[in-house]
Amino acid sequence: MGRKMRVLIAKPGLDGHDRGAKVVARALRDAGMEVIYTGLRQTVDQIVRTAVQEDVDIIGLSILSGAHMRICEKILKKMKEIGLSIPVFVGGIVPQDDSRKLKEMGIYDVFGPGTPLSLVVKRIREAVQKEGVEA
Repeated sequence: MGRKMRVLIAKPGLDGHDRGAKVVARALRDAGMEVIYTGLRQTVDQIVRTAVQEDVDIIGLSILSGAHMRICEKILKKMKEIGLSIPVFVGGIVPQDDSRKLKEMGIYDVFGPGTPLSLVVKRIREAVQKEGVEA
């Protein structure tokens, strides 16, 4: 049997609300995944550096500040610059039109308030299995 799936949950920017991130982190852990939580107010560089250092299979960004488009653009750009090719998902308050744009930009999935945790777990497993890691 392979190693546990490793998920990074990050809170980029100045947003100080982390309840949703912690709920998702716990659900993923309870589903058998190893979760690395970065804590609040992380920079793009800190998030990408942690993803590399921790050898994660997927990155989850919790963004409630309204800066989701800019932050995701920067994260994806930084990942491309260093050759990091893993899925990224976003959780938070994201308008439906922005959700579509984020996916077009390269974000794997977007989860808004009220998304069943079972769906989040399922979609993350699907994303990582596509990358060839056991979920």
